[in-house]
Amino acid sequence: MTAVDEILAALPVEQVAQQTGASPDEVRTTAAAVLPALLGGLEANAADSSGAGSLLEALGQHDDDLLAGGADLSQVDEGDGQVIASHIFGDQQDEVVNRLGGLPGVGGSGFGGALVRKLIPILAPMVLSWLANKVLRGGGAPGSGGPAGSGPSGGSSGGPGGSASLPGGSATGRPGSLDDLLRDVLGGATGGGPSSGTTGSGSTPSPTSTSGGGLDAGSIIRDVLGGVLGGGRR
Repeated sequence: MTAVDEILAALPVEQVAQQTGASPDEVRTTAAAVLPALLGGLEANAADSSGAGSLLEALGQHDDDLLAGGADLSQVDEGDGQVIASHIFGDQQDEVVNRLGGLPGVGGSGFGGALVRKLIPILAPMVLSWLANKVLRGGGAPGSGGPAGSGPSGGSSGGPGGSASLPGGSATGRPGSLDDLLRDVLGGATGGGPSSGTTGSGSTPSPTSTSGGGLDAGSIIRDVLGGVLGGGRR
């Protein structure tokens, strides 16, 4: 199951449809386009040590259990979601909304951008919760074979500072720091990941990585958004 599929499975589609005035199918399809953009933007922002450090600090401040058993919309802080999106996309957020809204099947006829804009602050906290669970609670990078951390919750004893070493190190092929683990998890989520032989933004999204909505997640990141991603503040 891909990262997009995992988050979509926890999305309270009926609740979101009622709140946004869209149909459940429109919510699913549009969310399947928004999620790769959020994940791709996070990967681009984590490409350098400053961005990775800021993101790790943010993960430590977010609920890493938001998706457990299915997310409850009443527990999703949309104000926080707006702040997250602003940091991911910076002043390029309107461009991201417009490009995603123009994809076939997104948001219903003629209303793609409007639904994209409504979903971004709902989905952004869910994405950070998913990422915090993988990085800080030992969910680990795709294909890592198990928890990456050392504490009872699976996290590194050094906390979310980006400099703590993780057990195993390069000798076992596992990340040597939280920065590395963060980039590997995001690389796997966007189609790159450790199995591609690259880490962080240097990885190439897989053109065959499709989301639960039938959209090509790799194509959304690579072709639709192109150089727009990574314009956020660090």
